[in-house]
Formats: sequence, structure tokens, C-alpha cells
Amino acid sequence: MDTPYVFEWLEETSSTQDDARGLFADLPVVVAAAAQSRGRGRGDRRWETAPRALAISVCWTPRWDPVHFGRLPLVAGLAASDVVDAGLKWPNDLVDESGAKVGGILAESSGPVVTIGLGINLYWPAAPEGYAALFVDDPGRREDLARAFADRLLERVGRGSDKWDRENYAARCVTLGSTVTWQPSGAGEAVGIGEGGELIVRTTDGTKSLVTGEVWGVRAVVPRTT
Repeated sequence: MDTPYVFEWLEETSSTQDDARGLFADLPVVVAAAAQSRGRGRGDRRWETAPRALAISVCWTPRWDPVHFGRLPLVAGLAASDVVDAGLKWPNDLVDESGAKVGGILAESSGPVVTIGLGINLYWPAAPEGYAALFVDDPGRREDLARAFADRLLERVGRGSDKWDRENYAARCVTLGSTVTWQPSGAGEAVGIGEGGELIVRTTDGTKSLVTGEVWGVRAVVPRTT
């Protein structure tokens, strides 16, 4: 049986994350909007949005030990890639075949309450470098996409923290096999995904596990062409 939730569609809002958290009481709350005036990304970075976009936030209390909440952005990525044609860049981006960013995930928690946001670029005829959209025409059906993502996210999380589908994430993760750099400082080859959702990298100093929240700015090194 699908998890019941409260759904609210908005043409425009300041932040679906704030809206969903403010509405949450008992049942999961899903807030979706065609536009946000103050959408944010990881680390309070401003989310660059397309002319036709979709923002979705799901707020609820997962039946997970909070020690495992670091896996949630990856589970959200899996749920999103179940619904749209996109690859996964560790830990919280959706990318197209060229590696351009088409979406991003933001996971926030307060005690046992979690709010997971997904922003997707649907149509962007003049996207800046590094960004892209999923469709070449305005696809409409934004509300259907929002509900499909919420359904898949709640279903996947409902399986339990020990069944988060690490192997499937690794198979969809375009970061693996790349030489990556990260902040505050580091470089290495991405070789695997840990059971806790860590990115396993091989460096000159040995193997390291990168943990969401402890590192940022993970980027693949693109070789120069001459």
C-alpha cells in the first residue's frame, strides 16, 4: 500500500522546503511548485533554476535511526532517477549524458523529522555552461512528476535503512571511475560507494571515504584537450 501524504501544488513560493516543514504535523507532506523565489541548494547555496522547472519537497519522519540519515540524499537520487532519465553525481546532483546538471537534491533534518527537496530543470533553451534541462520543449505535467517522485521516495525509504539499494546507486553513479577533487582539499579516483553512502576514493595516501556533510565541491577532473 502506498504511503498516504498531504499534497499541495503551488505555482510559485519562496521555498518548498520551508513550506513542507511548516505544514508537517503527522502524515508526510509534499509541496511542489513551478517556481521558487528563494530556493536553496546544499550549504545554503542559491539554486540556479530554469525558466520551466519543478521544485518538490517531502517532509516526514522516516522510521530510520538518524545515524543513517546520511544515506537519504542518495536514496532520493535513486527515486528521482526512477522517474526521470538522469544519471547520479555523488552525492546530490542529477546530470544528463554530457555531465551537465539537470537537478539537485537537498536533505535537511531537525531531530527525527526530515525534509528532502528535489529541484529539476525541465526546459532551458539558453542554459549556462554546466547546466541543462531534461526536455527540449516545455513538458507540462509537473504535478504528475512531483507525485511520482514523492511516491518513489517514500517507497524506497520505507524499505529500511539497511535496504537502501547501494548496488543500484553505484550502477547509476557517473562519479565512479572518475578522478575527482573535493574541498577542503583532496584528490583521488572514485572507485566505489560505501554501505553508508560514502564515496570511496583511491588517493596517493591510500583509500579514503568521503562523507556527505564533511566534504563539498566534489568535481570530476576533465582532461584538457589540445
